[in-house]
Amino acid sequence: MVLLGGVVKIYPAQISMRVISLFLKNLIGGCIFLVLAGSATSSDALPSGVMEGHLKILSSKPVDLGDENAATATAENYADYPLLILSVEGQKEIARITADTNGNYRAVLPPGDYVLDVQGRTRGRTRGHLHAKPQRFTVVSNETVRVDMDIDTDHWRVRSTQSFRPD
Repeated sequence: MVLLGGVVKIYPAQISMRVISLFLKNLIGGCIFLVLAGSATSSDALPSGVMEGHLKILSSKPVDLGDENAATATAENYADYPLLILSVEGQKEIARITADTNGNYRAVLPPGDYVLDVQGRTRGRTRGHLHAKPQRFTVVSNETVRVDMDIDTDHWRVRSTQSFRPD
């Protein structure tokens, strides 16, 4: 060790085994800490929950006096209406799902609050205006929540079963 003007210079030949041993112990200790901290974080994560439901597509003919005359949905219809799972806070897209051939859908999600919506809900479609009400829901660990979605592909539907007779 050479002392020059208050500065200590250590030459490589002068590094003792004690310094190397101390350095390695600290390095190994730091690695062990990071591994344990990482595993503690992953084991603290809450188990996922499930959101499932059924998609009902309401499609009217030129004049439809209620649901009894509504056209039935086909597997192709379900694929035309992807569902979006959005965060409540920022309306960020979390997942995109499509109903199966029977109109059923299912998603495994971390616990939290979400909104189920239909892609393209706010835009007009060539077949008419798409109308669906976004559904807010909460996923709880190890539980299943049911969230059904109804889509009206023609918002001009007459909602009365009253007959119209001229006087």
